[in-house]
Amino acid sequence: MTAIVPLLSYASLSLFWIGLRKYFLGFFFAVLGLLMHAEHSKNAVLPEISRKQEVIFKLNKKLNSNEKNRRYEITARPEKGEFRTVLSIPRNLPELDYKHLYKAELYINKVAPPKNDYQFDYSKYLRRNGIYHQSYLPGKMEAADAPELSLSDHIRQKRLEVLQKIDSTSISPKSREFLKGIILADRTEMDRETVADFTNTGLVHILAISGSHIVIIFGIFYFVLMRAFPLGYRRLAIVCSLALIWIFAVFIGYGNSVVRSCIMITAYFVYIILQRKPDLLHSMALAAFIILLADSNQLFDVGFQLSFMAVFGIYWLNQPILKHLPPADNFAKKILFNTFSLSLAAQISTLPAVIYYFHQFSVISIVANLVIIPLSEIIIVFSLLMTVLLGTGIYLNQILYLYDGFIQFILAVIHWFSGFDGLLHTNIPMTLVEVIILCTGIYYLRFLTVRFNIRNLLPLLAVATIYAGVHLGLTYYHERQHEIMIHEHFRERYFSVKRGSEVEFWISMDADLEKVKKYIIDPYLTSRRTASYRIKTIPAGANSVSYKGITYPLK
Repeated sequence: MTAIVPLLSYASLSLFWIGLRKYFLGFFFAVLGLLMHAEHSKNAVLPEISRKQEVIFKLNKKLNSNEKNRRYEITARPEKGEFRTVLSIPRNLPELDYKHLYKAELYINKVAPPKNDYQFDYSKYLRRNGIYHQSYLPGKMEAADAPELSLSDHIRQKRLEVLQKIDSTSISPKSREFLKGIILADRTEMDRETVADFTNTGLVHILAISGSHIVIIFGIFYFVLMRAFPLGYRRLAIVCSLALIWIFAVFIGYGNSVVRSCIMITAYFVYIILQRKPDLLHSMALAAFIILLADSNQLFDVGFQLSFMAVFGIYWLNQPILKHLPPADNFAKKILFNTFSLSLAAQISTLPAVIYYFHQFSVISIVANLVIIPLSEIIIVFSLLMTVLLGTGIYLNQILYLYDGFIQFILAVIHWFSGFDGLLHTNIPMTLVEVIILCTGIYYLRFLTVRFNIRNLLPLLAVATIYAGVHLGLTYYHERQHEIMIHEHFRERYFSVKRGSEVEFWISMDADLEKVKKYIIDPYLTSRRTASYRIKTIPAGANSVSYKGITYPLK
């Protein structure tokens, strides 16, 4: 009798644990996430930094350049301590590399938050990456050989040398920048027109090394190794292929999207090696857990959000969409229909976030993806081959000429698609509440796609009604608001008057209207949910404007 009591107690606790296990686990991981994020969000302890200071610094990585300056992330070492900063240097100065330490006098400024509530908070973005300052190098710098290079620096320097070898080839500049971007994840020198073409056609994911790139490159390694190893060594070929894609990820700088893709594909094939049924959701969850455990700030990264939304969208919508397409009775149809369904599923699932962050969407992107994505495997394989050849110093003029012509043709097609301006919708307002409502609608869309009936249609109609109500309500609220505002962008100030749904901007005659529209007018109109505006020019160098008897300073 005495033995039965502990046994019943153990059974009761077991049943209690089985019933509430998922809630306890959910609570545990939520607390773990909060603790890790608190740890990752601590402000760094910085040394005393003067506005103008001579420092020794080393290169961490190259950032996107502009017409006047190259931009880098560096680690600066003043007399005491060290700190990371974004450095801009004039293009007439030599490029930085990883073999040297540099000494120069820098102008250093703390990154300030935006003065306007509708602008992107660059300071918050940098803080999440542990950077609190921006620097400018106006004059000369001294370079000396680094006393000792880490393994990471050796790898980065080798990648930089491959990039320099690509720059030395005779192929066109656009093809060079495309090759550097699609294989080596370096888009720092890509011209604005090419970036705009990819953005406006919804094809920018081809430039960003992500899941499709890693799958194709893994496939190349696996194809070669399966023919190099004896029969029956399939598992070894998978393990070696996974090792090679991780080596590739380290070589190109182990960017966030690359690491995400490598973790997911590794988890997927580990299931195969262990002879278990692959589970895409488990692979996604494991990838997210590892990434967030290392750096919880990745949760706020746009690329992190879009990549996981795209993969989940493919999991959730791809098969239901395929069922509505004609039977694929040959290889060409199978490629075409799968490309269409994958592209459509990914675009539907990421659409709310794309509009929320970029406030634009092009209808032509569906057609452009349908045309370009089937060619992406050829593009990636050809580009990888060119990178290997050039990296090893093999220059074959015939292959260079063929690659240049092929890429120029692809870029010309993409540019042609981007010319459909009437299908590009810009300045689309979107709030986080609207994003959540649209994501709920995408969740219910699967059930309607699987079986079209009234029962599955009603939740979608309810979501659409709620979204329309919120959207129209927010628009109506903003249309009734009046606002007089001074807009600040760097050292410039601009004046605007909003009366209902109409906005009037007072801009200096010598202002760069293209930049004013990009950084001031368009973001402001989007945030205030209006599209009607006009520009009133004021004399160059005006110190103030007067409106209804009140003077507003512009200097």
